[in-house]
Amino acid sequence: MSPPPFPGFSGSSSPVPPHPFHPPLAGGTAGPRALRPLLDTVVDALAEGAAARGGPLPPGGPDTVAERLTERCGPVLPEVGGGAEEALRTLVHALAEGAADPADPLCAAHLHCPPLAVAAVADFAASVLNPSMDSWDQAPAASALEARTARVLAALVHPTGPAPDALVTTGGTEANQIAVLLARERTAGPAGGTPLRVVHGANAHHSVPRAAWLLGLPPAVPVPTPRGVIDPAELARALDGTAGEPTLVVATAGTTDTGAVDPLPAIADLAAARGARFHVDAAYGGPLLFSDTHRGLLGGVERADTVALDLHKLGWQPAAAGLLTAPDAADLAALHHRAPYLNAEDDTEAGLPDLLGRSLRTTRRPDILKIAVTLRALGRSGLAALVDATCAAAGRLAGQVLAEPRLDLYAEPTISTVLFRPVGARDEEVAVIRRRLLNEGTAVLGRARVPDRDGSGTERLWLKATVLNPLAGADATAGLLKLVLDTCGALGIPADPTLPAPRREGNAR
Repeated sequence: MSPPPFPGFSGSSSPVPPHPFHPPLAGGTAGPRALRPLLDTVVDALAEGAAARGGPLPPGGPDTVAERLTERCGPVLPEVGGGAEEALRTLVHALAEGAADPADPLCAAHLHCPPLAVAAVADFAASVLNPSMDSWDQAPAASALEARTARVLAALVHPTGPAPDALVTTGGTEANQIAVLLARERTAGPAGGTPLRVVHGANAHHSVPRAAWLLGLPPAVPVPTPRGVIDPAELARALDGTAGEPTLVVATAGTTDTGAVDPLPAIADLAAARGARFHVDAAYGGPLLFSDTHRGLLGGVERADTVALDLHKLGWQPAAAGLLTAPDAADLAALHHRAPYLNAEDDTEAGLPDLLGRSLRTTRRPDILKIAVTLRALGRSGLAALVDATCAAAGRLAGQVLAEPRLDLYAEPTISTVLFRPVGARDEEVAVIRRRLLNEGTAVLGRARVPDRDGSGTERLWLKATVLNPLAGADATAGLLKLVLDTCGALGIPADPTLPAPRREGNAR
């Protein structure tokens, strides 16, 4: 007599109850046959949605976009599904129509890059294969690929390190948090000893002081940056105030507001002289290392104990694609953790790679695949060409601002961030101009409130164009400035070129 079936199984050859739509799986030998027609549906829906949008952003503002989405998509959870093709066609079209498109040169508000097609397709393959990077038996080849690729990228940052290595992260925020954690563990004294103190530029990414808070450390110490970068003399005074405390000094290579790079060699000297750990947040500027033309901006980064990179900024990867590099793999050992169902000690001793100490996360996707595919497809020289073209586009935009007497330029771009504003406009008017462009869907510009470069401490609000599109041409950037000036006219905001030259920041450089 055969045993009874498990609960929920009818005893038939298939455990799936009858249903008009039996969704196929993406993987296995049968998966590709199911995927091909679905991919055609997605590509068509993307094209149709982008055409319907017709610009960098959907017009009408948040309420209009939400209403349009609800109208097009209908119920989220219908009683009976409409099938894969209908669901993909409807929702992908709606999302594309309502997207902020970073591939449009007029979409330049944030560190939000247009991903390369080859990277996006590689990311699709990662989703199909769905390895989980927390144990070798879930990701045999992916774990080996991650190990190889991480070491190569770490060596780019730390060329003289004894054994450079990198952890894959969700971005700069996670990388900065792990850097603070590693510094705490490396400097931890006996229980009850003096806790780690984090010292950073006042314009550092918000994740740096937040990491100190998350880890229960004393409040981080901000160093004034009245000229946009850390002043070594100010840093020395701050370190005098933390004498006797274990300290982590954090510099930035590519600030969020202006793209500025702190004076890394001088900061490295100070950190070494004071026995402090040194971390560089190069989430934005790190890919400059690919370029022979621009890598000099990051001189001194190789002296850091840890460095944050984020290739879904100036690396043209779909999010997420972050890394934390170190000059020696041994520096990452503090993250080791044992969970017997994932990295049993006898399995590790028998030669199965231990992946759990490669992240604070357990389940994580193989984000390394799209990065590795991009590196192989373009090579260092191909990535350098993209970096150089993007920086050139930003320089061209800055030149167009300087040539327009009705606009102020904050400064020549360090990387690819350009701050500008209409001459004579008040801060509240600058904010209104930006929101008007967003509401009309014609341009996506960011905003930054930063001190004037004269060191006076006076802060003003600037429009921010973060150029990350290497294909942005002169006509596109000129069109962006025309939209700003036309909006000034429509709102009755005077752009007054008769103001004295000292007010026009760009004229001083």
